[in-house]
Amino acid sequence: MHELLIAIALLLVLEGVWPFLSPPSFRRALLTVAGKRDGPLRVTGLISMVVGVGLLYLVN
Repeated sequence: MHELLIAIALLLVLEGVWPFLSPPSFRRALLTVAGKRDGPLRVTGLISMVVGVGLLYLVN
């Protein structure tokens, strides 16, 4: 459980870097993503999950 909380905390820190450093570019990226259809977003999510699982496998 401790490791899970560490992972979530690290995720929040990493996700906060971009909007903190460059709010205008972060806003533009969000608007671009909001305009996409569901299909490409799902493919991006799937690729992200597969890469994450692969990294977990390599690390462990």
